[in-house]
Amino acid sequence: MGKTVARHTRQKDAMLQGLRQIEGFVSAQELHRRLAEQGLDIGLATVYRQLRSLETTGAVDTIRLNGQQMFRICEDNGHHHHLICEHCGRTVEIEPPDEQWLRSVAQAHHFTMTSHTLEVFGLCPQCQQLLAAAAGK
Repeated sequence: MGKTVARHTRQKDAMLQGLRQIEGFVSAQELHRRLAEQGLDIGLATVYRQLRSLETTGAVDTIRLNGQQMFRICEDNGHHHHLICEHCGRTVEIEPPDEQWLRSVAQAHHFTMTSHTLEVFGLCPQCQQLLAAAAGK
C-alpha cells in the first residue's frame, strides 16, 4: 500500500499558514485563538482534528509540555529531537545519541526498539537568569 495522501481543505491550508507564522511550538487552543483573531471561522474541534491529521502525515512536529500537546510546522518532515524550556517553551533541535546506543540501551533492558523520541526538559539561559533574579528579590 502507498502512503496516505492528506486532502487539503481551506481549514487545513489556513492552519498551515497560521503555524508558519508562529515561531516554535503552540497549543491547539492558542492556534485556534490566533486564527480567530485573523477572522478565520474554524471550530476548536476542527483545529484538533486537522492537527492530528497533519501530525500523522509528518507535516507538524509535536511535543508534550506541562501536560499539554504542542505543535509546530515541520517543513522538512524529518524526525526531530529537542531541548525544551519548561518556563517559556523555547525549543532547540538537537542531534540524538546514535542509533546503536539507543538499541544497546533497549537490549540491555530486554526491549526491542521500534521507535524513539528524545525531549530534554529544563530551563533556557534567559529563564535561568529571570528566575534567579526573581528569587534574589
